[in-house]
Amino acid sequence: MRYAKQFIIFLVVSTVLFANSTHASIGNKRTLCVFDLVGANGDFYGIMKDFKTAALGWGVDIELKPYTDEKIAAEDLKAKQCDGALLTGIRGRQFISYTGSMDSIGAIPDYDAMRMVVTILASGNPKVNPHLVSGPYEFGGLVPMGAAYLFVKDNSIDTVEELAGKSIAVLEYDVAEANMAKRVGMSPVMSDITNFSTRFNNGSVDTCFAPIFGYSALELYKGMQPDGGIIDLVLGQLSAQLILRKDLFPADFADQSRKYLAGQFDRAMRIINNADGEVNEKWWINISDEETTRYDEMFRQARIDLANQGVYNKDMMSLLRKVRCKGNPSRAECVNPVE
Repeated sequence: MRYAKQFIIFLVVSTVLFANSTHASIGNKRTLCVFDLVGANGDFYGIMKDFKTAALGWGVDIELKPYTDEKIAAEDLKAKQCDGALLTGIRGRQFISYTGSMDSIGAIPDYDAMRMVVTILASGNPKVNPHLVSGPYEFGGLVPMGAAYLFVKDNSIDTVEELAGKSIAVLEYDVAEANMAKRVGMSPVMSDITNFSTRFNNGSVDTCFAPIFGYSALELYKGMQPDGGIIDLVLGQLSAQLILRKDLFPADFADQSRKYLAGQFDRAMRIINNADGEVNEKWWINISDEETTRYDEMFRQARIDLANQGVYNKDMMSLLRKVRCKGNPSRAECVNPVE
């Protein structure tokens, strides 16, 4: 009889636990809209498939929805068709100004600096964390997409002055790109993520701004034929950022998410390095140290102006300056900080 009672108690407890776990599972089903130029077969979507597996351990069952049109993914996040979305930092700026300003022009000069920024954002620093929430949205981490460069049709361009009068495809939702183009006398042609590469490849514009993986993924080598190239100067570091609807996830989910995605940095760098390795050396256009310094100062002035206009987040600009100065204390801006 004693064993029978114990068995009954075991059944009751098991039933309650099963019911509670089932309820939690049902209650924590969430949808993430994932932008990847290649869709469900893309490298960044692949990272998110592994993220989905990790999230089960944090108590959330995630459904991934692939998007090749970033604008639609962002609109679905706004319309609450997604509980979160993986978007480029440029597109994500409208949701969280602080992290969306990471992709600012010339602000992160190399991958060592990028790693440092990613580490800081995932560190749980009490001075940083409040900036990771904006209204209903919270930053859930990022995956680097690689350095962005200027792809041109004329490989004789190696100074700022020679860009004047050239047309450039700029993303219509990124004020910074159009601002920078006008600053050097270029003619911006408003485009979006789905057609800027086509315009460059078919000759509608003289130049375009793109991450290095665009060389193969977007076939930008076609647009450079026969006498074009890639100016060997990092214009910025692009990132795929996870934006979450804060109240729909457990309290510690975003923190775990940031740490997990920071742990994918080396994996993302392998993707970037593979893309970089596909570029034929003949396409690179070297510029002088003097020109590099001129570009750097021009980028700095542009960031200051755009921060004053409210396009870039001033707190992020300050953080990025500190990161640049930690990597290279001899920079002029480290002696007389303005950003």
